[in-house]
Amino acid sequence: MTIPHATPIPAPFLPPDPHAAAGSRIADFARWAARHQGAETIQDPTDYQALHRWSVTDLEGFWAAVWEYFDIDATAPYERVLAGETMPGARWFPGATLNYAHHALRNLHPDAPAITALDETGAGYEITGRQLRAQVASVAATLRDLGVGPGDRVVGYLPNTPHAVIAFLATAGLGAVWSVCGQDYAPKAAADRFAQLEPAVLITADGYLFNGTRHDRRTAALELADALPTLKATVLVDHLGLAWSAPRPSGPTVAWEDAAGRTEPLGITPVPFDHPLWIVFSSGTTGLPKGIVHGHGGVLLEHLKTLGLHTDLGPGDRLLWYTTTHWMMWNLVVSTLLTGATTCTYDGSPAPVARPDVLWELAARHKVTVFGTSPQYLLAMAKLGIEPAVHDLSAIRAIGCTGSTLPASAYPWVRDHVGEGVQLASTSGGTDVVSAFAGSAPTTPVWAGELSAPNLGVALAAYDGAGRPVVDQVGELVVTRPMPSMPLRFWNDPDGSRYRDAYFTAYPGAWRHGDWITITGHGSVIVHGRSDATLNRNGVRLGSADIHDVVERLPEITEALVIGAEEPDGGYWMPLFVVPAPGVTLDDALREKIRDAIRTGVSPRHVPDEILAVPAIPHTRTGKKLEVPVKRLLQGAPAEQVLHPSAVDNPDLVAYFAGLGAERRQARHPHTVEDAS
Repeated sequence: MTIPHATPIPAPFLPPDPHAAAGSRIADFARWAARHQGAETIQDPTDYQALHRWSVTDLEGFWAAVWEYFDIDATAPYERVLAGETMPGARWFPGATLNYAHHALRNLHPDAPAITALDETGAGYEITGRQLRAQVASVAATLRDLGVGPGDRVVGYLPNTPHAVIAFLATAGLGAVWSVCGQDYAPKAAADRFAQLEPAVLITADGYLFNGTRHDRRTAALELADALPTLKATVLVDHLGLAWSAPRPSGPTVAWEDAAGRTEPLGITPVPFDHPLWIVFSSGTTGLPKGIVHGHGGVLLEHLKTLGLHTDLGPGDRLLWYTTTHWMMWNLVVSTLLTGATTCTYDGSPAPVARPDVLWELAARHKVTVFGTSPQYLLAMAKLGIEPAVHDLSAIRAIGCTGSTLPASAYPWVRDHVGEGVQLASTSGGTDVVSAFAGSAPTTPVWAGELSAPNLGVALAAYDGAGRPVVDQVGELVVTRPMPSMPLRFWNDPDGSRYRDAYFTAYPGAWRHGDWITITGHGSVIVHGRSDATLNRNGVRLGSADIHDVVERLPEITEALVIGAEEPDGGYWMPLFVVPAPGVTLDDALREKIRDAIRTGVSPRHVPDEILAVPAIPHTRTGKKLEVPVKRLLQGAPAEQVLHPSAVDNPDLVAYFAGLGAERRQARHPHTVEDAS
């Protein structure tokens, strides 16, 4: 079965600029690989498809080329590139010892900004390469004095400020393991993650800024510290200028100024290639969030490839990507430092009411070359009537976009309101690999509504139900050969069974990610949404993202969510939930306009059974729509079995959708008394 979708645009929306492509780092890498790594099949360095074919057919040659091209500084050499290809179980660069933090700090110009700290008020300050190295050395010495060593865990309850970057690099430099979440998490939600890790040190701020409000999180930080009995100490960051007065954590405390203000030599601990670097967490839509462990070497190579080749970052560039510390994009944004470019941190709302275009203003002021955001942000800018180009955005050459499917309507908006030659680089990946499976590069065309190509080194395929690769048909997103940044393991999964069950049971030997995609005949990738949220009406599979794309283009609609729920009597209910724009009422005329848009923009099969107005759409904290949990709530599953409280951005919506499901079941079966709780 195929999922119908809008007809792809036959010609690229934006072909690669020949001059920019030829001068890009990815083209330079292709030339280098052809000379030094036996990649003779690459005749034209701007031929992305040829480079990608080589990268996945000669996996060891490609990753060895990445190692050599970026001059990886190992304290012990590797014995071979890849020891076995069985997934899971493939081992990369056995024998090598290195450290991620060393590579993050080695290419920074001492007097140029390494980090530009920004917030929603427009304020900012810079930390030079020399200052960053000094502060990392100081915090590392403080952690060492507190008893932190290789393998110990350090956790951060921090907003997206330089404190988080410095603490992470200091932790990594010691060979300890880092994990962080934002302060909008309640203490219990943060403890659900961190307590699993039995951390030695907590680093926490006094609060954060969001939409004009200074959020005091001192009490929350103390509650979190009390919920972590393994702590040896808590480091207190004075971010908002609030006094850390009594009550204080019961154990020893250190002021950030003392931790980061020492004069110490920078000592880096070499660790094996697959030594744990950080632990990132799944969204936790069922049960406790899973801790996903990534290694120093795998992240180092994957992020150099992604940022140095695909994003074309290097010395002199500046990257500003809106993220929170608990989204994997924070981890990727920190890795900007690996390329010698400047990374920007940002504390605040992406579109505060007082100045909704502040990110564009900051991008102009600081000459940002790569601007990163989400589809929801771009759509919101269009609906708010924001004109980014009133600011001087001439330095921006690319806009990265990830987090959910980017609708085709966003592409002409970026061209017309940001800049005609700006490449809109839609990407799709995951916390699981802390990187992208598909995206773009300076050498790839852009097709509206599509991702330009699978990323280098990613053996991407769409599998049909029989496990066969298909082109121009929808299938399961699978990766058929290993990637260095695939998880080392899950935390507290000693036999690896949870890890294997998560990715490798559906297609043995291949990674199943859980997305429906189409790989097109012209090499691009279309993401249709989560495969476990696929609509299946009368045996025809339909992609939810295709419906969302069409409906969310309408000015009357802020956001939409469609689900398909199997019912006990064998029926199938496919409602569309919409959030009307302010001042708009969902009446029969608007319902018909929505149906007509779906009918003509996608297909008649995609027209929902009902269209219902709701106050909001629930998301994970990283902005992904909770399609499957909403479906299960509507089907009557108990809320505590469907969603862990920390997984949803607005917990009140859990009860709201559970109530909708109960009302529908009662209406269909009025003589049935059920406990809607």
